[in-house]
Amino acid sequence: MSENPSDPGRQGSPLDEVKHVIAVGAGKGGVGKSTVAALFAAGMQRKGLKTALLDADVYGPSLPMLTGTMGAQPYIGEDGLIVPPEKEGIPIMSMGYLVPEGEAVIWRGPMAQKYVSEFLGRCVWGAIDCLIVDLPPGTGDIPLTLTQTIPLTGAVVVCTPQDVALLDAVKALRMYQKLGVEALGIVENMSYHICPQCGHREETFGHGGAEAAAARLEVPFLGGIPLNIAIRRNGDEGALFRNFEGQSHVTEAIEEVVSRLVEGLEGKPGHAQQAPQLKIDG
Repeated sequence: MSENPSDPGRQGSPLDEVKHVIAVGAGKGGVGKSTVAALFAAGMQRKGLKTALLDADVYGPSLPMLTGTMGAQPYIGEDGLIVPPEKEGIPIMSMGYLVPEGEAVIWRGPMAQKYVSEFLGRCVWGAIDCLIVDLPPGTGDIPLTLTQTIPLTGAVVVCTPQDVALLDAVKALRMYQKLGVEALGIVENMSYHICPQCGHREETFGHGGAEAAAARLEVPFLGGIPLNIAIRRNGDEGALFRNFEGQSHVTEAIEEVVSRLVEGLEGKPGHAQQAPQLKIDG
């Protein structure tokens, strides 16, 4: 084992107390991946599972805004470890806390990998059931490198119903499979819209493509989350946790997706002791 204190695979790492590490990825941007990651953390916390969030999307860190923690500041404890901010009892770490608002992060892959490794290996996560990691979208160098950095239990892919989004989602799933990372499921975001006035259901971007792709690839389909103004408004206001208040078709859909992920984790071993590595056939 490495003696580097930022190595997430070393003995004595803060990750030792984390039971599951789940990556939330997407084949392309704009599908609501970060929103789904935050909803997973909030929903699992409400079910009595202790959760944490790591924003590994270093170029587009949106979890501070989505969770209402803009302006929060992590700090270094007496033991030299990073103490992340919390929201509703959920520790959250993001590059968004460390760079001025509106400033771009211009890094090559190795620098992004270094900082994510620091967050993983030096943050005080505590004894938690699940660390949700919001990965950058795509299957290029950055998400590939980060996936190989993080010891994972498995990965969830988020997509929207359009054919072009599904093509990219399938590529993301195959990337995880090549890495030997278990696919915990697919979520179809913006799956349908129900008019709040008349109750008419409109499948704006199509519907059911993610479920069909999951069946074809033999991975779980976790469900669909509707296109709804409340989810957008709550995200913009940093109040995604409101989506679990009251009873509505939105709340029911989100809770169903969270429940299926939790059920899929039952009986699974904890996160891998070593990060996954790309397997080249030839």
